[in-house]
Amino acid sequence: MQQVLIVDDNATNLMLLKHLVGRLGNMQVTTFGDPVAALSWVADTVPDLVLLDYMMPAMDGLEFIQRFRELPGYQDIPLVMVTADTESDVRQRALEMGAHDFLTKPVDKNELTARVTNLLHLRLSMVQLANREKWLQQEVAKRTAEIAAREKEVIFRLSRAAEYRDPETGAHLLRMAHYTRLIARNLGLPENEQELLLEAAPMHDIGKVGTRDEILLKPGKLTPEEFDIMKQHAAIGYEILRDSLSPLLRAAAVLAWTHHEKFDGSGYPRGLVGQEIPLHGRIVAVADVFDALTSARLYKPAWTIERAIDYLQENRGAHFDPACVDAFMQDWPAVLAIRDQYQDESETTRNESR
Repeated sequence: MQQVLIVDDNATNLMLLKHLVGRLGNMQVTTFGDPVAALSWVADTVPDLVLLDYMMPAMDGLEFIQRFRELPGYQDIPLVMVTADTESDVRQRALEMGAHDFLTKPVDKNELTARVTNLLHLRLSMVQLANREKWLQQEVAKRTAEIAAREKEVIFRLSRAAEYRDPETGAHLLRMAHYTRLIARNLGLPENEQELLLEAAPMHDIGKVGTRDEILLKPGKLTPEEFDIMKQHAAIGYEILRDSLSPLLRAAAVLAWTHHEKFDGSGYPRGLVGQEIPLHGRIVAVADVFDALTSARLYKPAWTIERAIDYLQENRGAHFDPACVDAFMQDWPAVLAIRDQYQDESETTRNESR
């Protein structure tokens, strides 16, 4: 049911207009003799059509149009001004201020019926179009969210695929990803950038799919030649992920390529120094190393948390960006909460047995 608002200070005119419009059916007709009261009413109720007299006390029709059009979302609502023959200048000003049409006093019922019917049909089409646009926007947002969710799932599963050839665990991926977001948050990075890092971080070692098993799974220390081969996984990961259409995969490519760089330039694969290393790579370096140190591997037992903290502090400015270390240490309860929340079954059993 459509809403029609009639504003006229003359009670007789008001009654006549309400009667004529009411005969059209399927609409709610609301009338006001006071334009100020009518404006108060439209603040809470959106009309589909307004019939407005020009000559009224306290506020004339032109001022009503101006204030009506200033309301958010009211710029396109059909508005018809009722005027006398001689008021051509009023008509011009009314058109400039947003009136759609005019009715001349005395109002002809056939003309009123035709104009009101056409304008209400126009309004109905506008509302239906707006609703359709809103529905389409919601559908696009829903489909986009589904695509993003599938993309994230594929990325995590690819990370797990690399992990099956690596002594690291699924819990390691989750912990270091959340450590990464924690550091980013404490550095003041925007929320969307924090989320991007959280989703991209698990891909940091995807290049290990190109490392031979006898090197990747070797229980002892690698020889210099073997370590040179192991180091290639950073560039391999970058080549796998680079040039993607996905911002997430492009971010993961940067992490894969730079998380083994060191702040003093002694890292690999390119020996970048300080700020030359992308910030995301510097962040992941702290998160990855801390969790690797405090986790058991085929080639080493887990370090204590205290020993790992000492290592981070001792290597501020050498291995790690000092700002990233400080950001990691800034909220230590959050670090411990992440460590406790994301545990593999074997890790949980081992921790409980200590």
